[in-house]
Amino acid sequence: MGTNFLEINNVTFAASAKNKVNNVSLHIENKGDIICLLGPSGIGKTTILRTIAGLERIQSGKIILNNNVISSKDIHIEPENRNISLAFQDNSLFPHYSVIKNIQFGAERNKDKKKNLSVNEVIKLLHLENVVDKFPHQISSGEAQRASLARSLLSNPDLLLLDEPLSNIDQNFKEEIQVKLKKILTEHKITSIIVTHDSYEAFYLGTKCGIILDGQLKQYDDPYNVYHFPNSVEVVNFLNRGTLIPAKVTGENTLESIDLGTIKGNFIKHYPKGSDVKLLIQPEDLEHDDGSNLKLEVVDRQFRGTNFIYTLKTLNNLMIPVFVHSHHIHQHEVDEKFGIKRPINIDHIVCF
Repeated sequence: MGTNFLEINNVTFAASAKNKVNNVSLHIENKGDIICLLGPSGIGKTTILRTIAGLERIQSGKIILNNNVISSKDIHIEPENRNISLAFQDNSLFPHYSVIKNIQFGAERNKDKKKNLSVNEVIKLLHLENVVDKFPHQISSGEAQRASLARSLLSNPDLLLLDEPLSNIDQNFKEEIQVKLKKILTEHKITSIIVTHDSYEAFYLGTKCGIILDGQLKQYDDPYNVYHFPNSVEVVNFLNRGTLIPAKVTGENTLESIDLGTIKGNFIKHYPKGSDVKLLIQPEDLEHDDGSNLKLEVVDRQFRGTNFIYTLKTLNNLMIPVFVHSHHIHQHEVDEKFGIKRPINIDHIVCF
């Protein structure tokens, strides 16, 4: 067996014939690492969590936690003996317990183990002070989700599994909870696998991110690499953080695009001169320049607080996103012309 904290080796996760993720291999190297799994709804992310928790069996491969096989074709450790805590997306609080009793239930689950967190500390961090005496039917879905999260954190598990833990929390409150959750998990070295549909959340929380598409783990890497170096067109399309445009490789560090002209940079993968490729253009790859002779039509402008994302249309009707800082003095309206700085230099050129 390896020295990784968790190893999943060639496991097919299946809740049904249609809901299946095939032949998954991944590992969590260190205690306290946080893994985020991204993918569309119904792809099997929750099935992965349920299987790791012991609620589903596997027919091939192995799941190894702390150098102990917990699932294989021949071995199945029951959920209550795994010391794994799973917090479901939907309200899973005990309806006949008050919020405080639900939370304390988690703390009592492993009362013989050394505690890293106190009940009061977690209640304060997750802003539950005003609902502790209420019952689940008396609180909002977001409060119930935070209470369920508190209960899971206090159970002192070897592995914490969270299924969309912040999906019901108001957006204006979510970022604060993300910061506090990450603080708790990292400071107390609570090894976690978090399922989310929010890529920004995954990139912030995750030590590693896994992208699940078409019944496969398509990419498993650092968040930076998943964003900047996607390994397939499918991952590019899923993340929806850029556009693929046709181009021709003209040299060791150059391409030519009908829409953008000459582009220089460092290729992530070698392509022979003359190769026709699809070049990934992300919003931060191009720079705005009012004085440029390369002008594209603005078809949309999204204000994101700290920045604008302009969508520009090329002569060949391709839609290209461009990032501009919100303090830029000259804002462009839809149908206006928008200049792109030349020469175009992209630090890392990703092509398919």
